[in-house]
Amino acid sequence: MTQCAYLFLDEGGNFDFSPTGTRYFVMSSVAMRRPFPAHGPLDEFKHDCLEYGLDTEYFHCADDNPHVRRKVFELIAGHLDSLRIDSLIVEKAKTGPALRADEAFYPKMLGYLLRYVVEREAVNGVEEVIVITDTIPVQKKRKAVEKAIKTVLAAMLPAGMRYRILHHASRSHYGLQVVDYCNWAVFRKWQRGDVEFYDRIRPALRSEFDIFRTGTTHYY
Repeated sequence: MTQCAYLFLDEGGNFDFSPTGTRYFVMSSVAMRRPFPAHGPLDEFKHDCLEYGLDTEYFHCADDNPHVRRKVFELIAGHLDSLRIDSLIVEKAKTGPALRADEAFYPKMLGYLLRYVVEREAVNGVEEVIVITDTIPVQKKRKAVEKAIKTVLAAMLPAGMRYRILHHASRSHYGLQVVDYCNWAVFRKWQRGDVEFYDRIRPALRSEFDIFRTGTTHYY
């Protein structure tokens, strides 16, 4: 077995660049390696929810009730030493017109985030990276976006690094549910100034990169 890192990705905000759209677009990565310590407790809690009477197929932060949300954040917070969180912040009003097309914006932002995270994993001895995103949000242009992602990553990622990028439904992997929760917390901080849940995950937050400002905020 090679040294393999898993990167789970999620995004918050919308692709509406008009004044009625979200102010920010936030994309986050959660890096993990096997075994995944948080997955067992999350699976136990899911079955607790089922036995309590909740129709819990999987955890989704924006839709889960407040009790479930707090418990999932508690479980994630208990395993922060097994994951690394990186977030890319985009203040959408500062995005140039040429970059606002779906097939340009999403792949480019993904490329910026992954370049930083993958370079760090390479330094840490990783030989292969498996990137798993939720199903691509731009359904009408999915094929164009997938093609652009491959082109952007080929140009931006370190030479010789083996990687695969897969698009799976969130229900298929607890890693995608963990990054959904983490990204929700980061997005809520930037969009609303609410840091209640952000503070729970902050010890594992390695960087917040505001793409249109100078410098990256690192936490170590």
